[in-house]
Amino acid sequence: MTKTVTAFVAAFALLSAFSVCARETGPTDPAIAQILIENSIANYSGNCPCPYNAARNGSRCGKRSAYNRAGGYSLLCFKEDVSKEMVQEYRERTKG
Repeated sequence: MTKTVTAFVAAFALLSAFSVCARETGPTDPAIAQILIENSIANYSGNCPCPYNAARNGSRCGKRSAYNRAGGYSLLCFKEDVSKEMVQEYRERTKG
């Protein structure tokens, strides 16, 4: 879990620096998708949100992840999970 938080903070810092440099054009669709995925994972209270995350014992979560559980928590784990509508909503929410 600590690695996930550290990765999130590092990615956020990089994206923040990128957005300052590219303020005129704004973030790309893949960058927004990554932000939405990271936010989704950060808001999950458990320790196995996505199949590629590590469980407490260090093994890969795989099919034990919330993403793979039927009726489980609905997470964004992969870029394919993020729709164009979600990207557009993010752009509208963050207009400044």
